[in-house]
Amino acid sequence: MASSRSKAIDDSSRTEIPRGIVRDDLAYVIPMLTFLAFVWMGSQWKNLYPHFYVARALVVPILLALFWKNYTKVRWNGWWLGAILGALSLVQWVGMQLLLQKIVIPTSSGSYAPFKPSPDAFDPTKAFSSPAIMWTWIAIRIASASLVVPVMEELFWRDFLWRSILAPADFKLAAVGESSWKAYLGVSVAFAFVHGNWWMTSIVWALIIGALLARTKSIGACIVMHGVTNFMLGLYVLYTHDWSFW
Repeated sequence: MASSRSKAIDDSSRTEIPRGIVRDDLAYVIPMLTFLAFVWMGSQWKNLYPHFYVARALVVPILLALFWKNYTKVRWNGWWLGAILGALSLVQWVGMQLLLQKIVIPTSSGSYAPFKPSPDAFDPTKAFSSPAIMWTWIAIRIASASLVVPVMEELFWRDFLWRSILAPADFKLAAVGESSWKAYLGVSVAFAFVHGNWWMTSIVWALIIGALLARTKSIGACIVMHGVTNFMLGLYVLYTHDWSFW
């Protein structure tokens, strides 16, 4: 019986001819870099944050659609396990972060709270004069976080980067979800790195979804888990008005 790496090599040999409008690796990287660019611009020009958010909610799915032929076919087996873990992970994400925010480290000049959220988190109830505009923005925010971000991030983190760690010369020589402690931990650390002072909460969440990928070999299951967590987190934020979680 052929090994999973042999099967991946066989699959790759059948797809050497470019299928999309860019190289396969760029198809994974460009949407993520575009997303991060909008995040950065929103942090630099805070008065334009809602506009940059809408822009990324529109541009990123367009890029995903343009490059869809480049991506390895998404399998959806284990989606139900992803849904269960997504719901349970809301408790992990919120509960762990709330506990971490209570940590205060004494210093010579006072104290330091390493996990304290930003005091100027965007509050849509204060940013918009019209309730209709506010709820439209909130709907876009939840839809993007629940539908667009999970697809983009799981394709990048758990598909492209995971396999790139295993096969740097050609990521498609590695199978989706191929077992590797190096990829499991490396992707989790990289994922946490882009989440600022939420890094400890996010690395635990990344370890959970990484285990899901290793168990199911299904990017679709990871997309579902990510989407469910983000959707329920949006509901939590609307219920508590703790905008720092957005």
